[in-house]
Amino acid sequence: MPRPHPQEFRDDVVAVARRGESTVKQIAKDFGISESCLRNWLHAADVEDSAKPGVTVSESAELREQRRRSRLLEQEVEVLRRAAAHFAQAHLPGR
Repeated sequence: MPRPHPQEFRDDVVAVARRGESTVKQIAKDFGISESCLRNWLHAADVEDSAKPGVTVSESAELREQRRRSRLLEQEVEVLRRAAAHFAQAHLPGR
C-alpha cells in the first residue's frame, strides 16, 4: 500500500481542482495521482467545508474515541460483575 500523501499536498491539489481550470482527469495526471483518489479528496474537502453531508475528520476521530472508551468501560463492568459474583460465592454460609 503506498504511503499517504501529505495533507498540504492534498489541499493544494484540491485547490487547483476547485478552480476548475482543467478536468479532474488532467489534474490527477498532472499531479501523479489517480482520478478516483482526487475525487475522494474533493468529496472529503466538501464534507469538511460543510458543502456536502457527511462525517468530518474530527467527528470521525471523536466517534472512534467514544467507541474505544465504551469498550473499555464495558470490560471494566464485566470485571466488576465477575468479582462481585466471586465474592458473593466466597461469603456464602457454610464455606
